[in-house]
Amino acid sequence: MDDRFNITYITIDGYVEMHRYRYLYFVIMFTAYILIICSNSTIVCLIAIHKNLHEPMYIFIAALLLNSVLFSTNIYPKLLIDFLSEKQITTYPLCLFQAYVYYSLGASEFLLLAAMAYDRYVSICKPLQYPTIMRKTTVKVFLLLAWLVPACEIAVSLTLYTDTKVCIFSLKGIFCNSSIYGLQCVRSLMISIYGVFMLVNIVLLPMLFILFTYTRILLISYRSCKTVRNKAAQTCLPHLLVLINFSSFVTYDVVVVRLESDFPKTARLVMALQMITYHPLFNPVIYGLKMKEISKHLKKLLFQVKSH
Repeated sequence: MDDRFNITYITIDGYVEMHRYRYLYFVIMFTAYILIICSNSTIVCLIAIHKNLHEPMYIFIAALLLNSVLFSTNIYPKLLIDFLSEKQITTYPLCLFQAYVYYSLGASEFLLLAAMAYDRYVSICKPLQYPTIMRKTTVKVFLLLAWLVPACEIAVSLTLYTDTKVCIFSLKGIFCNSSIYGLQCVRSLMISIYGVFMLVNIVLLPMLFILFTYTRILLISYRSCKTVRNKAAQTCLPHLLVLINFSSFVTYDVVVVRLESDFPKTARLVMALQMITYHPLFNPVIYGLKMKEISKHLKKLLFQVKSH
């Protein structure tokens, strides 16, 4: 705590043998960040350029990949600075802001996946009504709500955190997430209750909606012809893989970080690095390989690059 400027400094204490491996950490994470930016941005640009990809499904995919870029940019620059710094510290307001962006974009991911699930449901189960239901206005409203609802709900949580007193100045992690809950002098019951409300509202309900819509799709496509079954498999499988992958990391965040499970420091570090690296890289790979139209344009692009 610096009383001259009334600034609360937090030590980031989640690294293992930083003095020994700092340059190795830096090279690995810098490479991962560049790959995340390039892979996600490439597919977003392909969707933006090609008119045959200006459909709701591809627009939602572009939004999801853009979300991954923003999610990574919230974490990686600070990580890279920490790797090259003698002391890994941050201020409490900056820590709160990073946690705010982290959870806002994380919740947006679930809502975007829910919008994609609804789009696939209408496309496969109500194909004749698809053009009237999934209009440009509907897509814009879904995108706006996917980013706006979590941002507003988590802003309330942020104001609750700003009113709490901090007594512990060492963070069990490598970036600011719900581990900031452990910095409080007295655990706030209001923050805990509101945290459960947010978890239900912007994580659990969208997930249940996604599972419900895909169950409906599965049942209807099972009774339909082979063409409908193939269409359902081609377009729904990538979304389900992304959902399963992301849900596993959210479970880790809630169970291990928020509930402060007795997890070894090295295992915490490995899981945290996986959480911020694996998922943002997984999305473009899945959509680039599994979505037929995107894969086709990606192959053309790679062929043009090779020929030059």
